[in-house]
Amino acid sequence: MERGPEAFAGAAFALFGAGLLLWTGVRVRAGAPVADGVSRPVAAVTALLAGVVFLATGCWLLAAL
Repeated sequence: MERGPEAFAGAAFALFGAGLLLWTGVRVRAGAPVADGVSRPVAAVTALLAGVVFLATGCWLLAAL
């Protein structure tokens, strides 16, 4: 009963983290801004770190099943 919400949360975190990493990579490679009004290196590093944290959290939740 308790594994359903944990699996959903793990999948949601992992998908969001992977999507954020993919989107950030595409934006950086194309030379497009990652965030509006922020310097490119700061925005890219922040988005990459957030993507890694979300992906790691999702994998951790899914591994705990």
